[in-house]
Amino acid sequence: MKNLPIGIQTFSDFPDFNFVYVDKTELIHQMVTTGKYYFLSRPRRFGKSLLVSTLKALFEGREDLFKGLWIKDKWDWSKKNPVIHFSFDAMSYDALGLDGAIIHSLKYWAKHHGVRLSTTDYKTQFEELIQKVSKKHGKAVILIDEYDKPIMDYLEFETIGVNTQAKINQKIMKNFYSVLKNAGEDVRFLFITGISKFSKVSLFSDLNNLTDLTLEPNYAAIVGYTQEELLFYFGDYLDATAQTLKISREELLEHIKVWYNGFSWDGLTKVYNPFGTLKFLKQKQFMSHWFVTGMPSFLMRLMKNRMQFDVENTRIHSIELEKYDIDNLDIVPLLFQTGYLTVKSLDPMTGNMVLDYPNKEVREGMYQFMIDGIATDREGGVNASNSLKTLLKAFTEADLDTVKATINVLLSGLPSEAYDKKSEGLYHGLLHFIFKLLGIYIKSEVHSSKGRADSIVETATHVFIFEFKFNRTAEEAMQQIKDKKYAEAYRNSGKAIKGIGVNFVSLDKEIKGWLVEAV
Repeated sequence: MKNLPIGIQTFSDFPDFNFVYVDKTELIHQMVTTGKYYFLSRPRRFGKSLLVSTLKALFEGREDLFKGLWIKDKWDWSKKNPVIHFSFDAMSYDALGLDGAIIHSLKYWAKHHGVRLSTTDYKTQFEELIQKVSKKHGKAVILIDEYDKPIMDYLEFETIGVNTQAKINQKIMKNFYSVLKNAGEDVRFLFITGISKFSKVSLFSDLNNLTDLTLEPNYAAIVGYTQEELLFYFGDYLDATAQTLKISREELLEHIKVWYNGFSWDGLTKVYNPFGTLKFLKQKQFMSHWFVTGMPSFLMRLMKNRMQFDVENTRIHSIELEKYDIDNLDIVPLLFQTGYLTVKSLDPMTGNMVLDYPNKEVREGMYQFMIDGIATDREGGVNASNSLKTLLKAFTEADLDTVKATINVLLSGLPSEAYDKKSEGLYHGLLHFIFKLLGIYIKSEVHSSKGRADSIVETATHVFIFEFKFNRTAEEAMQQIKDKKYAEAYRNSGKAIKGIGVNFVSLDKEIKGWLVEAV
């Protein structure tokens, strides 16, 4: 068995350390032979840096690294191009400043290619580097990885107005990238990749010939693993994992698909998250592997401030994914670019699409993240995770007193603004995600359409029908359960059916009305 390449981003490491390499060179060949300027947006830890490293090795003519790969006998290895590779993830712009870090990198590549730079500022140095390298070694290949990191790193502060470092960095990078507009004669190939597209319009406005591959169907699987690739490259690991977990291979594949598959950029091609899949095959445990590596906190802040929590099955037009502005961040496109939402369906004729969570790992992680963000009182020490475990146990044991007490604990962790009538949405948001998360483990639904209960929890023995009211009465809630005949759909289940009318009062940190009746 070859080794699993968890976190490996350097292409040359694969043969050296006998790592499994999922061959993407046919798509790479298609890209480099049919175009010249490209942009690709994909989430973190999805293989972007490895793709850039592979391109670097290809243009440097490192034929030995491509043994056994599709492209090996399709490429003219006698032709080599000088590569200039910028990885903003590796730059020390915190210490040197962004302009200083760029100059440091420019000097490195000048020395690497044996040219001397006579200018001093980063913009003219970049121009000079491209011209001199091209003149000495042939047309340059320019690879830019994590192009947006110097902006993304500071958005947390930008959104609350603490400083303008994101804007400062945006201006520096716009000047830096503007060099590429007039460098066409000296450039053989340009590839830029990062997480977001919000900076694309403002940073690359001069590069009108930059082909965006983000939603391009032909390149939907250029990173990530398809189902066929999972089976072909990791078959021995799948067999070993099935044996360890004492389940059939078919059962294992179905569980892996539910947990880690589902990422799509065209609504048709679905791929597995590489990092989460590799971690699972290594540890042989179904759990959150990719999500826990870190969600940008500014996204949770935005969602909380705007009370925009329910983002599942969001309908949007593809052009809206291009509307990015530091001063007016749009939550849904950001969630899409960062991988928390993916394309569920896409109409190629109109550009209309539906975005949703890609899989169980992301769905569970988002529910938990939102509950923590909404309900965790940092001073009071409310532990949302432990409360949810208690809630799950209480439902399975039909212990409604504990259900009520646990919901009260979570409500006590709401921020003070939630008790303002204007912030009723925080109550609704918290309850929505509590029951959504429960639905991953037991049969629980949250409805918002007219004529259906606010939430229904179905266990092995009971059906609990909830109706929530705000600053009204539990009796009103119970009457609605009866009048709307919410219980009728469960009459033949053979289970005990309980209606639960709940009322919240804005001035109190707990449920003030709780009425339980058999219905």
